[in-house]
Amino acid sequence: MNIISLLRVAWDSIVANKMRTGLTMLGIIIGVASVIALVSIGQGTTASIKSSIESMGSNMVMVSIRGRGVDTTLPYDDCKELAGIDAVGAVAPVVSGSTTVKYGTESVDVSVEGVDYDYMAVRNRKVSAGRALGNLDCDNRLKTVVLGSGVVKDLFGALNPIGETVKLNGVQFTVTGVLESVGSSMSGSGDDVVLMPITTAQRFLYSAGISTVYVQAENSGMVDAAIASLEEYLNELFRDYQDAFIIVSSEEMLSTVSEISNTMSMLLGGIASISLLVGGIGIMNIMMVSVTERTREIGIRKAIGAKRRDILTQFLIEAAVVSGAGGIVGIILGWGAAVMVSYFGMETVVSGWIVIVAFIFSVGIGIFFGIYPANKAAGLNPVEALRSESGGGAKRPRPQGSGVRDQGAR
Repeated sequence: MNIISLLRVAWDSIVANKMRTGLTMLGIIIGVASVIALVSIGQGTTASIKSSIESMGSNMVMVSIRGRGVDTTLPYDDCKELAGIDAVGAVAPVVSGSTTVKYGTESVDVSVEGVDYDYMAVRNRKVSAGRALGNLDCDNRLKTVVLGSGVVKDLFGALNPIGETVKLNGVQFTVTGVLESVGSSMSGSGDDVVLMPITTAQRFLYSAGISTVYVQAENSGMVDAAIASLEEYLNELFRDYQDAFIIVSSEEMLSTVSEISNTMSMLLGGIASISLLVGGIGIMNIMMVSVTERTREIGIRKAIGAKRRDILTQFLIEAAVVSGAGGIVGIILGWGAAVMVSYFGMETVVSGWIVIVAFIFSVGIGIFFGIYPANKAAGLNPVEALRSESGGGAKRPRPQGSGVRDQGAR
């Protein structure tokens, strides 16, 4: 038989048992949908984090101060002196904490960062309205704030917040500007933040010392030189205490994120692939039942000239069609799930390669688990198969005549 005829026979067999076929496909559908949805969420989160890191610029370096003994932070003036060492262009010390911001009857819990006038340039942040914090705000410890776009949306809606007064833990601050939106990542939203002068934040957060300093190298080609200069300066400051500080460049952050992303994608894909294996076992079980039920049909086909490879190919095609159809439905559902998740604020990325791999894997699972029942069907003895009933393979009873005729035959 040619391949077209085998496809037609296989399709007729699948259509004849719609309920059984649907249940057989269920494991494949769940497996493929899970693989696509989980991997797309992982890739979307990774893309968001990478975008946040890249927005800092290729010449940004982050210094985390751990200190030595009871001195776990650096004074603000010592941090600003880092701007004078070789290959360093600017530094932005940060004091961070959390607070509740209230305007009228609306309130929201956000992170607060105390920054100086170099922060916006070093972190590559811009304002979409109003002005950023300047020298006068820091030098005079003014109670002024710049709000993230998410905070403005929650508190003001469509109202203009510039010049309005908000309360942070009951203390009044004047809004001078609104940050441009940078989106969310796994570490949180860059739009749900409040910036205030670092000198004001030190009192507001009861934190005089600095534990985080963002450093901008003079250019992207001098990042390594800037790191070397920072290490030399800080080693001298902390007397070569190894755990006193950590220096990480944006390139190192991206590399680390990529490694974690690849590991997480493999892990999530592996977990979801278990459903595909379960679906493959389901295909094998159902096809074993199908072989038993169609024993007589197989015998008739062999009796009229069907070869072993024809029977084998037919059953493998049935397995491939069932698993392939399940893979297509799973792709649609997985893609839909990823789109639905994105509506809840979580970024997702459905890449073409994961769709192709999931489909090929689903068809391969069906063929792999269909080999044994297909081989069993192809190996049936046509004589024994013809003597079997359609349902159970038992031999047909010989017709019995009347009792009188039986006695006469003796």
